[in-house]
Amino acid sequence: MNRQVKETPIKEFNIYLVSDATGTTLQGLARAALSQFENVEPTERFWPMIRSEAQLDRAIKDIELNPGPVLFTFVDKKLRRKLQNACYALDIPCLPVLDPILRTMSSYLGLPPKGIPGLQHALDEAYYKRIDAVDYALNFDDGQNLEGLEDADVILVGVSRTSKTPTCIFLARRGVKAANIPLVPGVPFPEKILSYEKPMFVGLTEAPKRLENLRRSRLHADKDQQYYSENEYIDLERIEDEIRDARRLFSKNNWPVIDVTRRSVEETTAEIIVLLNKHKAKMREASNGE
Repeated sequence: MNRQVKETPIKEFNIYLVSDATGTTLQGLARAALSQFENVEPTERFWPMIRSEAQLDRAIKDIELNPGPVLFTFVDKKLRRKLQNACYALDIPCLPVLDPILRTMSSYLGLPPKGIPGLQHALDEAYYKRIDAVDYALNFDDGQNLEGLEDADVILVGVSRTSKTPTCIFLARRGVKAANIPLVPGVPFPEKILSYEKPMFVGLTEAPKRLENLRRSRLHADKDQQYYSENEYIDLERIEDEIRDARRLFSKNNWPVIDVTRRSVEETTAEIIVLLNKHKAKMREASNGE
C-alpha cells in the first residue's frame, strides 16, 4: 500500500470500528488512541456483531462511500481476509487491533487463542459478579442504606460533588462492590461502620473553588436540595470548612485520600483498584499469619 505522510494534518475524518462481538473493547482501544491527538474530530462508524459475509458486505460498502481508517476484531479467517482485501483495494489503513496482544500472550503461554468471538462477554461468573456489583452500588448510594455495608469491597467517603456515585458505578463495572457515604455538615458520620473489617475506606476530596462551581451547576439543575440552603451550599468559606473537616476524618482513620480535582472518573477508579488490590493482599497476609 503506497501511503505517504500527509503534508496537511487531517482534522475531521471517519474511523471504522468493525467487530464480530459487541465492539466494546474496540471502542475503548480506539478512543484511548485518539485521545493522544489534539484538535481532531473523528466520526465513529460502528459495525458490531458482524458474523456473516452479507453483514460484512454492508460495512465494506459504507467504507467505500465514506472512507476512513478501519480498526477491527475478527477471529474468523475468511471474514478477516475479505475485509483486509477490500481495504487494500481502497488504499485504506486496516488494523486487527488484538493481534499483537494475542500473539504476545500465545507466545508466552505456549497456547493458541480459542478463536471464538465475544468470549469476554460470556455469561460467566465474572459477568454476574459485575451485575451484582452494579445493583449493590445503586442500593448503597449516597448513604441511603447502612445495613449491608459490611459486604462492600470499597466505601467512598466525601463531601457533596466529589464524584462518589459515578466512581462507584465505574468500580461496579469492574466487579467491585462499592458504596458511598456523603459528609454533610451537622450530620454525624455513622461511627458503627468503622468497625467493619472487609471494606476499604477511601476519602475523596476536591479543590474548594472547583467544588463551588460544580455545586452552582447542580443547584441550577436541581432546586430541591435536601440538606443545604443555596447560600450554605455554594459559600466558598463553608466549602473550605467542609473539606478541612473531611480531611481530618480521613487522617484520623488513616484512610487513603484521592484528590479528584484534575482526575477523570476512570482515573480515580483505576487508582482505587490499585489500592484495593494492596488492601486485599494485606488482608490475606493477616489471615495467613493467624
